[in-house]
Amino acid sequence: MSIYDPKTYQPRDAAPGLMGRIRALLFDTLDAELAPLGLKATDYVVLVTLANDAAPTASSVCSLIAHDPGAMTRKIDALEKKGLVRRVRSEKDRRAIHIELTPEARKLYPRMMATVVGVVNDYLEGFSKAEVRQMEEMLRRILGNAQARAASSNEDAA
Repeated sequence: MSIYDPKTYQPRDAAPGLMGRIRALLFDTLDAELAPLGLKATDYVVLVTLANDAAPTASSVCSLIAHDPGAMTRKIDALEKKGLVRRVRSEKDRRAIHIELTPEARKLYPRMMATVVGVVNDYLEGFSKAEVRQMEEMLRRILGNAQARAASSNEDAA
């Protein structure tokens, strides 16, 4: 069953367009709200990924958040200059360089998260917790469909 018809599809008002517009506005708002902490939205994404041990290397952070490798190197360089991350050679594989949060970043983390959660809660004003959980489940289903399609495309290419 198709949800959209190519003849009547309105990209700006369809789910993907709305998600993209929300993300752009969210990042703009986060940039403004995180500025007093000396951070940007992209800094938050990298720091929260590292804090949750989701990706220990620059390339794994790139893969996880779908970011350009060159831009990620520049972002990590900038965060390193701010004293928020450091590069550490892996003890298991000397070729691998791990990225980890510094003590300064760990001190900043609670303030960063309070700011981010405040913005997110503002964006969700008027929704009940049950509605938000339902929306999260729907978004996870979309993500699952997207991941399955990507995996299928990768298998076809191999």
